[in-house]
Amino acid sequence: MMTTDDRSFASASVPRHLLRGVVGFGALIGSLALVPAFGLAALLLAPVGLLALRGCPTCWAIGLAQTISRGRLRRSCENGTCELTVAPPRAHSRT
Repeated sequence: MMTTDDRSFASASVPRHLLRGVVGFGALIGSLALVPAFGLAALLLAPVGLLALRGCPTCWAIGLAQTISRGRLRRSCENGTCELTVAPPRAHSRT
């Protein structure tokens, strides 16, 4: 049985997720843009980009939405019916 975390594409933080996007999209774009200068060897950057994006750009975009909403939305499933609700605001502690 899959839990909610098994289907999550989210990262630990938004900056970390954005960094993965920069690396992933940069490597994919670079792999195509550098072909005239470096030949087919430039395509070796493509797997790096896909690895950073965890397989596909769509998965990365879904993960960005999940990372942003993490902690703000609650999903509860009972009797085969799932419901998405807004989580109560957390108290921010200043130390």
